[in-house]
Amino acid sequence: MSTELNFKVESFRKIPNPFQNKDLVKKADEFYPQMYFAICDVKDLPDNIPMATNPREQKMGTSVAKKIMESLLKTSEPDFYLLNRGLVISAKDVHYDNNSGMLKVVFQDLDVHGNIDGGHTYKAILKKREQIDYGQQFVKIELLTGVEDIFQSLAAARNTSTQVQDKSIAELENRFKFIKDAIRNETFKDNVYFRENDKGDIDVADIISILTLFNISKYPDQNSFPIVSYNGKKKCIDYYIDDHKKYGETVKNPYYRLKNIMTDLFKLYDMIETKMVDYYKQKYTSGRYGSVKGVTSAKKDTKFKSKFYKKEMDYQTPTGFLYPILGSFRALIVQDDNGYYKWAANPFDFLDRLGSELVETTIERSRTLGNSPQAVGKDSGNWKTLYITVELELRRSL
Repeated sequence: MSTELNFKVESFRKIPNPFQNKDLVKKADEFYPQMYFAICDVKDLPDNIPMATNPREQKMGTSVAKKIMESLLKTSEPDFYLLNRGLVISAKDVHYDNNSGMLKVVFQDLDVHGNIDGGHTYKAILKKREQIDYGQQFVKIELLTGVEDIFQSLAAARNTSTQVQDKSIAELENRFKFIKDAIRNETFKDNVYFRENDKGDIDVADIISILTLFNISKYPDQNSFPIVSYNGKKKCIDYYIDDHKKYGETVKNPYYRLKNIMTDLFKLYDMIETKMVDYYKQKYTSGRYGSVKGVTSAKKDTKFKSKFYKKEMDYQTPTGFLYPILGSFRALIVQDDNGYYKWAANPFDFLDRLGSELVETTIERSRTLGNSPQAVGKDSGNWKTLYITVELELRRSL
């Protein structure tokens, strides 16, 4: 169901898409991501901008939130729109009336349309704007359309500060020790970064999101799915830190229970990532994997590298495909007599047997969802089908 907001802005500009005019075949605006900027009096800002798309919880008691409110109320210095990053909003459509100065913003899918960044700024404005008059403070609004397919990456990129802070605090509190111990003999161990400005190309948030895929304490069966691993890494970090605070490095901690098979998860991820094209060709003998929406082909004389073990690849697969497939192997996790998680069967053998079927299911589901890897990555129906596929194969093999 569409939601529409209409409000007055002081100024409005469209930023041309740099790729649109380079295409030989000209297409309409809706075929490209579009960027717009508006400056709005804080008094005119709507109070019902959709917020479900913002991955952060707005805690207005923090020092950051207090500074935003102080800056807003400092009307003797009318520079709030310059000092503050403003709001970032994803929308289905944006229309501006030059005559009236009215801006119309249309939200169609509230999973991907709404506030992406600037949640604290928005809440601060709503909380304090009654204390100031019209014309005293303005806020910058960045509006993006046509970004549904890259929404998860966009939200993650625009919302790093709280996540980095949480990771950094957890690192200072030594909450990643057992992860470091588990990967100490792996070739990628020095590529993992645990706090801001550390060297490396593997975010500990990615490791934690993969561990969350196999948390059978929180996701025990086919009735609940760790989709949050794909679309909510900040939430995964919260889960991890909460469990570590409660249980430390003991077998009561569901993440700690994974320590004996943890490296298998990363090897399994890489095996899926590197063999996606092979599994695809087993089902689509005349198809070209690089033509699948969301898949990127390597340029001539270059190769992609797999996430953990840096194996060369001709194609880069979207995580919207990889995470549900990897998560389906949660069906093979059981607890041993000591409470630790173990495999009920060899996951690598199962992947060889089921890989082509899992890939076919994922590709076909993406096609039914408008060729959208992002949509298939958060589609519970796809997660369930993949999980049941692995679960049934396990039952047949016992």
